[in-house]
Amino acid sequence: MTNESKHSSMSKFGELIESKTPVLLDFYAEWNEQSTAMHPVLRDVAAALGDKGKVIKIDVDKNKELSQALRVKGLPTLMIYKNGEMVWRQSGEQDANTLIGILNEYI
Repeated sequence: MTNESKHSSMSKFGELIESKTPVLLDFYAEWNEQSTAMHPVLRDVAAALGDKGKVIKIDVDKNKELSQALRVKGLPTLMIYKNGEMVWRQSGEQDANTLIGILNEYI
């Protein structure tokens, strides 16, 4: 892997989180049951948000550098970014209503 391709994944991340609407990031791994159990919850959250925000799932095995940079340890790790700043972060499962409530504070 060259520096360029690594850099582009980080700069792409930078573009994602510069959003004026809240972006919920879900760091997960396919082998981690707790984090795959979150997928239907995140679908509900995305549906409730509509175009007022984004939900982005990030596979830690495919994004090791980003996961290390953000010190992702426990899975799932959920983060909300707005205007390039992390405004909320939590590890472990959350229910859809809790996440929607938190996201609504940043819309």
